[in-house]
Amino acid sequence: MAKSLVNTNAKFGTLPVFLTALSTILGAILFLRFGWAVGQVGFIGVIGIIILGHVVTIPTAFAVAEIATNQRVQGGGAYYIISRSFGLNIGGAIGIALFLSQAISVAFYVIAFGEAFEPLIDWIYKTYDFYIPDRRWISIPTMGLLSLLILTKGANVGMKALYVVVAVLLTSLVMFFMGDSPIKPGEINFHSTVEGNVNFFFVFTIIFPAFTGLAAGLGLSGDLKDPKKSIPRGTIWATIVGMFVYVAVAYKFTISASPEDLVSDQLIMRKIAIWGPIIPIGLAAASLSSALGSIMVAPRTLQAIGFDDIFPQSAANRWFAKGRKKDNEPINGSLITIFIAFIFVIIGDVDFVAQIISMFFMVTYGAICLISFLEHFAADPAYRPTFRSYWQISLVGTLFSFWLMFKMNATYAAISVIIMALIYYVIMLNNEENQGLNKLFRGVIFQLSRQMQIMLQRADSEKDKSWRPFGVCISHDTFKRRSAFDIMRWISYKYGFGTYIHFIKGLLNEKNTEESKRVLERLIQLSSGSNNRVYLDTIISPSYTSAIAQVVQLSGISGKGNNLILFEFSRTDPGNLKEITGNYQIVESAGFDICILNTSYKSFGYKKEIHIWISPEDYVNANLMILLGYIILGHPDWKKGKIKIYALYPEEDIEDKRKQLLDLIKTGRLPISPSNISMVPFESGNRKNVIMKYSADADLTIIGFTTDALRNIEEFSQGYNDLGNILFVSSNRAKAIN
Repeated sequence: MAKSLVNTNAKFGTLPVFLTALSTILGAILFLRFGWAVGQVGFIGVIGIIILGHVVTIPTAFAVAEIATNQRVQGGGAYYIISRSFGLNIGGAIGIALFLSQAISVAFYVIAFGEAFEPLIDWIYKTYDFYIPDRRWISIPTMGLLSLLILTKGANVGMKALYVVVAVLLTSLVMFFMGDSPIKPGEINFHSTVEGNVNFFFVFTIIFPAFTGLAAGLGLSGDLKDPKKSIPRGTIWATIVGMFVYVAVAYKFTISASPEDLVSDQLIMRKIAIWGPIIPIGLAAASLSSALGSIMVAPRTLQAIGFDDIFPQSAANRWFAKGRKKDNEPINGSLITIFIAFIFVIIGDVDFVAQIISMFFMVTYGAICLISFLEHFAADPAYRPTFRSYWQISLVGTLFSFWLMFKMNATYAAISVIIMALIYYVIMLNNEENQGLNKLFRGVIFQLSRQMQIMLQRADSEKDKSWRPFGVCISHDTFKRRSAFDIMRWISYKYGFGTYIHFIKGLLNEKNTEESKRVLERLIQLSSGSNNRVYLDTIISPSYTSAIAQVVQLSGISGKGNNLILFEFSRTDPGNLKEITGNYQIVESAGFDICILNTSYKSFGYKKEIHIWISPEDYVNANLMILLGYIILGHPDWKKGKIKIYALYPEEDIEDKRKQLLDLIKTGRLPISPSNISMVPFESGNRKNVIMKYSADADLTIIGFTTDALRNIEEFSQGYNDLGNILFVSSNRAKAIN
């Protein structure tokens, strides 16, 4: 069970969410790589990148705002939101991936902080002839100081520092826009790029971490006084403000420097700004603020995962969930975050780390949009957000997230999906009771089914002439003989819909209700793994007659009414045949086609041959018999099967009947080829003998009958001793099948 994760010292409002998100959006990428991006793909290309990035982030911001206003948001930020909507299993898998991306983000921003010292390093080299060859001489000590700060002071000092660095960041941007560039291009071209420019989606991959500030703001959820208010306002405003700033910066770059200058100098902004030194200072401030934001958020994500008992070891969960007594600061989570960050700081490659961050965040954003999209369709009564997005917006965010993943780097995307699947599998093994994903999809399927049933019911009033079986079978011998269930399984596999109902005789009381639940569970277990697409159910009724009367009034699972009913009896013990024949008028009055299965000890044999017998009385039944034969043959159980059709007529009328039959085939009223039908003469009184002679080795024999024959039950139970299973078919009306 997931435990509550509440910080009684939570005191932050909307501003920290806004500033944390905005400082990450207007962070290291803006100062280090955005000018390079403008040079590589041009102003128009960068606008495309901004639009694509916000096609993902804006739907995510709306989805987060919606989900956050539906429930009490506690510690864990995006992880908490995902897990409470998508279930702890899938939430845990995404949460671990999210934590890793947040921890790696710390390293990314610390590496970028080291790059901010490039002008100072150059000045030291020119002045004192001392050169620092590797920026890690700066980034590794910075990571050490940052770790010490967060472990000793926690989020409070981080937030105080955040206000200072945001002020420096905004000052540097203002000075950049005020600058009159001395390196303006001779001609401004919004399409111009450098020669040999790199792939558009590679540039997008490097730039995308600039749009991940959304998750940074979410990570403070456990420290907010009113998350339902602060998260929507802070994330949406930060996303919108960030988008407009990036468009303005792209324009400023385009009119201030040539593509070659933009690509060759990663700190080109200092040559454009009114006071150049403010740019590395702003970069340092932006990188440091983003690093602070990430190093505050990542441990809280890990702490929330521990509180939810996601990891296989309970001792590990307790260790991750443990917070400092006085303020619930996640010290243990901070230690893990620092360890991971140090590994990537030592690697020291900004572009490599940016690609990893982009992939993990893209997965997270896609999942959040998918949750919002599914929640709209699931129509869960418990899902009542005060802020409402639109399902179309969430769908766009979902599709673009996963499409962009594979456009950015198909290999990394595939690896990310595989890693997440493995994490999910391990989590699922230890948390089988958590089925939020199943619940959500069941809700969606239920709503789709409901809408389809309504549509089909309306369409049914148009008297669609095409026919397919919507069958129902009712039997109290389910656990004695499975042949009737097999017929329903074959009918329902591809072309039709089937409902199998086990009849329990008795009154509707607590005892019989409990028995019906046990029987249904047993039915589901027995039918699993058998290409089963039959809807299973039970019915409790005082008599077989009342049960039939109830069943024929039920709506089918297709949304349309049932049109065919299947009964079954044993050839060796035909006792319940009297029940069937005694109630046929109920079924006939409801307009049902009637099938009666006569089961023998041979059952369905090897499932190789289906024999269909058409007699002079079977004009109404013929098409239904043939159609059922082909439908059954479409199941994989009958993949080696074939159909043989026999026309059974009195010997003296054989030629006339052959001509009539060929005319029916020629005009399309019988959907068979003349080569597939055999004319078989018979003398009065030996009809059953002829059928047994030809079909003794058939695995299923289909024979037509009229309802008048139901008055004589021996017609069904006697005279077929040597045959396998027999399906007697009576069509309520002739089927027009082309």
